[in-house]
Amino acid sequence: MGGATDDNIDTIFAPASARGRAGISVLRISGPRARLVIDRMAGDMPSPRKASLRMLQDPSTGRDIDRALILWFPAPASFTGEDIVEIHAHGSLAVVDHLLGLLSDFENFRLAEPGEFARRAFENGKLDLTAVEGLADLINAETQGQRRQALRQSEGELGRLYEQWRKQLVRAGALVEAMIDFSDEEDVTATLEPQICGIVSNLHMSLAQHLEQSGRRGEQMREGFRLVIAGLPNAGKSSLLNRLARREAAIVSSQPGTTRDIIEVRLDIGGFPLIVSDTAGLRETSGSIEREGMKRAIETMKQADLVLYLCEPAGSQDEDNIITSVIENLGRENRDMEFWKILSKADLYPEARSALPEGYDFSISTVSDEGIADLLQRLEQYLSVEEVSSSAPLITRARHRQEVTRAYRALSAFLEGSMQDVELRSEDLRQAALALGRLTGRIDVEELLGHIFDEFCIGK
Repeated sequence: MGGATDDNIDTIFAPASARGRAGISVLRISGPRARLVIDRMAGDMPSPRKASLRMLQDPSTGRDIDRALILWFPAPASFTGEDIVEIHAHGSLAVVDHLLGLLSDFENFRLAEPGEFARRAFENGKLDLTAVEGLADLINAETQGQRRQALRQSEGELGRLYEQWRKQLVRAGALVEAMIDFSDEEDVTATLEPQICGIVSNLHMSLAQHLEQSGRRGEQMREGFRLVIAGLPNAGKSSLLNRLARREAAIVSSQPGTTRDIIEVRLDIGGFPLIVSDTAGLRETSGSIEREGMKRAIETMKQADLVLYLCEPAGSQDEDNIITSVIENLGRENRDMEFWKILSKADLYPEARSALPEGYDFSISTVSDEGIADLLQRLEQYLSVEEVSSSAPLITRARHRQEVTRAYRALSAFLEGSMQDVELRSEDLRQAALALGRLTGRIDVEELLGHIFDEFCIGK
């Protein structure tokens, strides 16, 4: 930890379980004086990493507090790399508050800040930054897809990939330095140049494939895929939202223009996170509130990964013009977005059961449930494309994409430049290595730490 000694490192403690009445509450203590908690409150030291049942006692009065399980993780074989003690006590507020009060009285003990345990794990080399971010995502995971992706990242899969690339860049940089040192010996430079270019070309290709294959799937999985339900007034948008949510999330009315603001619902479709937005109906209107609602609808659609556009087959020319305008506008704004045109109120159009009208992707009815199961199945298929069980780890944050792109551009500059300017090529490699180093926390990360560790709860 940057040359710090035990004398100036606080021992930190915090509940590692949620506050409130529970069967068991876990307190975690980490730091150079953690073992004092066992010495003064629980008697002799238990075997490392073996749960021991002890009666906890108040060190000032000798009175019993609670019978608890004690675990001892001596450094460096612990989560933080420091000595760690865990107390698994009964989860009453009285027990937990009393224990926290006693720990506060220990010299050089203090309550941990949010994410401080994970930060110490990073500073002691137990986790790289990508693994820390994966751990935060695992704690916050709401769906099975998010859990699987976060677990892979927290286990260091993404960090190992980036560190492997960084080491190759360091090797290439060392060869470039050798070219500079022996620039007056043509046989040496002639031997080194193809080696360097081979390493850089392969890395350049790997970075390009990583950016292309990841797309936005990792970020979408982490943040939630954005689905927008759009269409004309009274097309059944709110009814479809309620059907997908399986509750009355939006008001349904036969009066046009009922929905005037964006209504969002978070769903779990086959283990994948989906943020569904119900929007105002699109039509020509003189009402200022309804016009604002339609403006917000268009802006929301521009940010969508998938738009379900609901309409009926017997539309007017004006309605067709609105659909065409929307599709053209969205196509320019977001070329990765999918647009599904859906025939709503299929129960009113029995002829559509035998032949779906041209230009439509689905026909549904929220009254009879016709087509709903097929739509849900197609949604799950759409969400599961390139699932996180694929062999290569995915980019999961904008920070990752930014640094990988910087490294890719630096390598592009290297390949496009001349090896006659060997000092410039050395700088290209240095910039690429810096970008990959920032990803894992090897270098230049101080400005990132506060933001990353603030995502954690106290006790982690």
